[in-house]
Amino acid sequence: MSIIKAEYIWIDGTEPTPLLRSKTRMLEANVIEKVLGAITGVSALPHWGFDGSSTNQATGDDSDCQLFPVFACRDPLRGGDNLLVLCEVVTHGGTPHPTNTRRAATEIDERTKSSLDCWYGMEQEYTMMKDGYPLGFPEGGYPGPQGPYYCGVGAEYVFGREIVEEHMDACIKAGLKMSGINAEVMPGQWEFQIGPAGVTEVGDHMYMARYLLGRIAETYGVDISYDAKPAKGDWNGAGCHTNFSTKQMREDGGLKIIHEYCEKLGQPERHTKPRRSGTTPGACPTAAPRSAFRWRPTSTARAT
Repeated sequence: MSIIKAEYIWIDGTEPTPLLRSKTRMLEANVIEKVLGAITGVSALPHWGFDGSSTNQATGDDSDCQLFPVFACRDPLRGGDNLLVLCEVVTHGGTPHPTNTRRAATEIDERTKSSLDCWYGMEQEYTMMKDGYPLGFPEGGYPGPQGPYYCGVGAEYVFGREIVEEHMDACIKAGLKMSGINAEVMPGQWEFQIGPAGVTEVGDHMYMARYLLGRIAETYGVDISYDAKPAKGDWNGAGCHTNFSTKQMREDGGLKIIHEYCEKLGQPERHTKPRRSGTTPGACPTAAPRSAFRWRPTSTARAT
């Protein structure tokens, strides 16, 4: 009997920034045609379980949590017919775990798909860290000031390109909707883009890309940080810009719809949760508070 390895991946309950967890399950190789086929898909994969008390998702006296596969692709690291399997976390009683926000996104997608057909493009910034400092920072000191590192070329300005190239190739082999990469403003800081893609699709592909990035960086002894401010001082922060459009926005006359949406974003009473609470550590010091939201048209366009 031929066997494949399926890496089950999920998002844990660590705060303020959840971590990715994974473990490997052996499956009969004939499952690959069902999983990657158009008919059965991930429903052909078995559910699994884990100890939620070790992932900040349960207490020790009631620690059983379940993994429900929701997205699968070929594993570009192990190769062959091996799989990467992204999972939702579900309680042992069968309800979505409080950390499982994907289920709510799925419900929104089902309600709005036909009327809005939302597309998302996400620009994920991150910082490569080595021994507690951004890659490219000299030991016990600082590199030259920001300026030449953004989209830079040359060993004096670029750090970690080998990881970025390997990650990009792995995402392409896995069939993820990666649309680009670039070096960012601070040494050791990079960005990759996912999309355009649908509501749950963009998140699935984003987290699978994050998993691959973390695994590849492991082999170089490098950590990946999504911290908003990984280096103190006059150094660029990191975030994840999100590009969004609906079917109406993409059609003729869509610019008027975009302006209407922007005006609605400027109405604080329409939001059930604030975008941010005042000035928080690591937040951009020039960012306006929610009550002072403003926007303007631009003459340039940026691809996601």
